[in-house]
Amino acid sequence: MAGGWSKDGAVQDQIDASVEDAISQARSKLPQGDSLSYCEECDKAIPEARQKAIPGVHLCVHCQSKLDEKEKQSSLFNRRGSKGSQLK
Repeated sequence: MAGGWSKDGAVQDQIDASVEDAISQARSKLPQGDSLSYCEECDKAIPEARQKAIPGVHLCVHCQSKLDEKEKQSSLFNRRGSKGSQLK
């Protein structure tokens, strides 16, 4: 049950849209094309097993881990806000 000016099911529509956005974003980050033999960042050899496991890989495990950590830290925010922040 929605309240105010929002239509019925508006909350579920918002949740569905958020999930669809997250899926689209994750798919856009998947590597595409041919795997590289050497890392784009550090020029170290990328093991053949990694190239076969992840088609289109461009980074070694170490550089990919650093990139993942950087992206994780930049995405740590509350989209909805807390009740306390809405009341202020």
